[in-house]
Amino acid sequence: MIDVINLEKKFDNGFTALKSVNFTIEKGDLICLLGPSGCGKSTILNLIAGLLTPTSGDIKFSGSSIIHTAPKNRDIGFVFQNYALYPHMTVLENVLFPLTVGQNKISKAEAMPIVEEYMHLTNIEDLRDKKPGTLSGGQQQRVAITRALVQKPDILLLDEPLSNLDARLRLRIREEIRKLVKQVGITAVFVTHDQEEALSISDKIILMNEGIVQQYALPQELYLEPSNLFVAKFIGSPIINTFDVTVRSQAVDFGLFQIPLSNFTDARFQVQLQENEKYTFAIRPEDVLTKPESAGHLDMTITGYEIIGRDCILQFEQDDFKLKSIVNIEEAKSDYPLGLSFDLDKAFIFNESGERAY
Repeated sequence: MIDVINLEKKFDNGFTALKSVNFTIEKGDLICLLGPSGCGKSTILNLIAGLLTPTSGDIKFSGSSIIHTAPKNRDIGFVFQNYALYPHMTVLENVLFPLTVGQNKISKAEAMPIVEEYMHLTNIEDLRDKKPGTLSGGQQQRVAITRALVQKPDILLLDEPLSNLDARLRLRIREEIRKLVKQVGITAVFVTHDQEEALSISDKIILMNEGIVQQYALPQELYLEPSNLFVAKFIGSPIINTFDVTVRSQAVDFGLFQIPLSNFTDARFQVQLQENEKYTFAIRPEDVLTKPESAGHLDMTITGYEIIGRDCILQFEQDDFKLKSIVNIEEAKSDYPLGLSFDLDKAFIFNESGERAY
């Protein structure tokens, strides 16, 4: 178990990378630290690894603080973005190296059965005599992961490990990483800026922005129950539709049309929204419903579309009012006006500070 308690990191140039970060990672979980560049996710990873020292706060492994524990004694395996393989060594020598050096080194004879076991596990046995420069990106990544796992660490840290791979290879390797981590039973912390990657690989996601944890939850919970506007807009592709609205005369006023509060079946909606207050109304594209006839809150004509396999993203625009809808590809063949409506049970409302109001 990893406990991060009131963790803060301020650099010498005055930049505060982390602001009172708290979370707990259960043993055996694969957790993704997700967020835009500069949000603090790699800083957290480096603090856990001991490559940085926190300004304040604590980090505990299984209840014991490791703040003053040297990195080599933290029982951590680290997979870097650039793989960090030794170019003059073969694959076998790279994997063998961490077991045969340092204070806890063992003999080559003792190390070889362990190395063979993990090379078989990661399917790199046939690469044993090759050097990193002759390997593909995916092969190098597997070697780097094997070298980290062969030390049998309690915790595996992975810093943007797939960012140098092409899209198809990223998909395959991330599946391999999850399978491998679960097979070994190790606790893993995986840093990425790619939401699709995080949603597909993780048990839970810690979503960061500007040094603050925005939400720590199951992947599906981030999507279905975002705690604030940042989470709602960051998670989901295409991005969620958002509209500036005002509550007037017991209705949500969009400018081009209004939706009576009575249309919202959830009683919380009617209770929590205040008359004449401004809010952000948000709804995901798949919850924007379309019909050929005039059957919605607004009739609009398709202004563009994007094919995504069997589905299609329809784009609508009228004055400053823009939105997207995901429909079956057959519905993208027409340019006639569509009646649009919203599945209001799936809508979100955020107040002016971006916090969830509904």
